[in-house]
Amino acid sequence: MFDIIVKGGTLPDGRISDIGIRDGKIVAIEALEAEASEVIDAKGDLVSPPFVDPHFHMDATLSYGKPRINASGTLLEGIGLWGELKDVMQPEEVKARALEYCDWAASMGLLAIRSHVDTCDDRLMGVEALLEVRREVADYIDLQLVAFPQDGLYRDPTAFENTIRALDMGVDVVGGIPHLERTMADGARSVTALCEIAAERGLMVDMHCDETDDPMSRHIETLAFETQRLGLQGRVAGSHLTSMHSMDNYYVSKLLPLMAEAQVAAIPNPLINIVLQGRHDTYPKRRGLTRVKEMQAMGIAVGWGQDCVLDPWYSLGTADMLDVAFMGLHVGQMTSPEEMRRCFDMVTNVNAQIMGLEDYGLRVGAKASLVVLDAGNPIEALRLRPDRLCVIAKGKVISRKRRNDADLSLPGRPGTVRRRHDGHS
Repeated sequence: MFDIIVKGGTLPDGRISDIGIRDGKIVAIEALEAEASEVIDAKGDLVSPPFVDPHFHMDATLSYGKPRINASGTLLEGIGLWGELKDVMQPEEVKARALEYCDWAASMGLLAIRSHVDTCDDRLMGVEALLEVRREVADYIDLQLVAFPQDGLYRDPTAFENTIRALDMGVDVVGGIPHLERTMADGARSVTALCEIAAERGLMVDMHCDETDDPMSRHIETLAFETQRLGLQGRVAGSHLTSMHSMDNYYVSKLLPLMAEAQVAAIPNPLINIVLQGRHDTYPKRRGLTRVKEMQAMGIAVGWGQDCVLDPWYSLGTADMLDVAFMGLHVGQMTSPEEMRRCFDMVTNVNAQIMGLEDYGLRVGAKASLVVLDAGNPIEALRLRPDRLCVIAKGKVISRKRRNDADLSLPGRPGTVRRRHDGHS
């Protein structure tokens, strides 16, 4: 007897199989002729592991327009706006916005999120609010928190102390922003200090790194070095890495092997950086995406991140990681069938690897979290960004949606259309 059987779905690798769920775990992936408390018909539909976002800012989400709009559209004005908002917002507001976003995420099958939370606030209000949110959503979303000194570990007078306080309160990951320090030397010094903190505490590192158009911003090199020196291999990610799109090719030919050797992951955020970067350019205009395919060719783990939804930096967003991958494959020119399947993997399995989610995936013994999509395969899912027909989190159905077919009134044509197409594989 199963709690749930997901019947006849198509897995991302093309297999067609039933999935049996019991006590919050996947206990069978095979043809099943058994009873279950609930049977979900997934015949012809894609059954995927849940979507994973390894880079987000939940303390700022859904705050767009407060206290005003980012008129220049730049990263630095967004940081300034966030500083103004921090001074006036209240913890109840932060928590309410974050919980609303988690509702969106649950409906989209986004069941694991790593959120940076600002520690340049003596009240640590955002930290306290998101720790409460983490507890409240734990039954359906795995929420990791990153202690993030938004205004610079050394540039802000109390950031170092507050970052330690946040980690003592139970924040999971050590973060930083070395390119925002006053000097390149201070930036490198902050990378060293933060990696040492992570090593001492046995924590992971996820650092905003070189989110700039300046090709001389090379803190990722220091991050790779400190990862090796401190034995942090496999526990470190560099987020954004947009300066790499402007770097000299010879230097990059040295840099990428260092990242691969140190097992430093990369998290580009295509929706946001294509908007923020290149604002000082006329033409040609840089588009803010790091060297994704080149890193993957070196064996570096690269996962797409969402970064922002309706906040001081970004005026759009829906909590849909397929939107993120869709933009990434366009800007990264990843349009072969193999590359598009890889883009789907980047918002599922690769991101789970970067976050260290050990009980993730469609396999016997894994946590029973999965998504049924109105698409036939991963490439079609990227093309359509389709409805999530059913979302299961830790063995419980948490969201359902009816198929959203359009009714047609056209002579000689079918009465409905869904935009599905069997031509892709």
